[in-house]
Amino acid sequence: MNPGKSSQKASLAKSAGSNLHRKVAQSIGNQILSGVYAPGAILPNEADWCRIYGASRTTVREAVKTLTAKGLLKSRTKIGSRVEPRENWNILDRDVLAWHMASMNPQEFFSSVQEVRKILEPEIAALAALNRTPQQLRAITEAFEDMRKAKAGLNSVVPDVRFHLALLAAANNVFLTPFGIMIEAALTNMFEFTSTHNPEPDMFIPKHEGILKAVTRGNAKAARKAALSLLTDTDHTIAGLPAKTKKLKKT
Repeated sequence: MNPGKSSQKASLAKSAGSNLHRKVAQSIGNQILSGVYAPGAILPNEADWCRIYGASRTTVREAVKTLTAKGLLKSRTKIGSRVEPRENWNILDRDVLAWHMASMNPQEFFSSVQEVRKILEPEIAALAALNRTPQQLRAITEAFEDMRKAKAGLNSVVPDVRFHLALLAAANNVFLTPFGIMIEAALTNMFEFTSTHNPEPDMFIPKHEGILKAVTRGNAKAARKAALSLLTDTDHTIAGLPAKTKKLKKT
């Protein structure tokens, strides 16, 4: 038996009950996202998965159903489960996003996230300036104050992510809401990394304050500009990261 498969079986055998099918789904999902099973590939059959993971057919079927619901697989009678094209993957699903992050080089991941942030965040800030309620402004302000108290480093990560999620909520646009999953998961990993590699971590506090002030004044143009300025500084931090970095954690 393949040693890798033996270790998979041993580790998963420790899981019990309803959690086992999630562990199996996670293992297969990681293999799909890392390229072990490329789009179009036919996965091992049900009996093979049962042997690999030491799991029942019911457990394997539930795992396959989970991956199918996330857009990674399509099952057909007498053919088996085939990996779907990448464009069908629900990349904003919390699990799929975590598997995707774990499969990428950190710098490549951060650069991809920054591209999306530059499309979304300046407009989110602008919308927040126009649409925020008093309660939403209070949530943004509280997150910023917690950031300032934490000053820098890992302690600032949670309030920093809260700040960006609060801005998203304050935009009050239902079509932006699904991006909250990406913002929470991706930015948590990014901020944890950049907060420990940035030689001047406190530099981001004034940038966030600029966004807060613009949103408070209801100035969409200034909020957009402040958000873009923050992203530009983050680009500089990413560019200065060491060439070889530790693997991103799974969320």
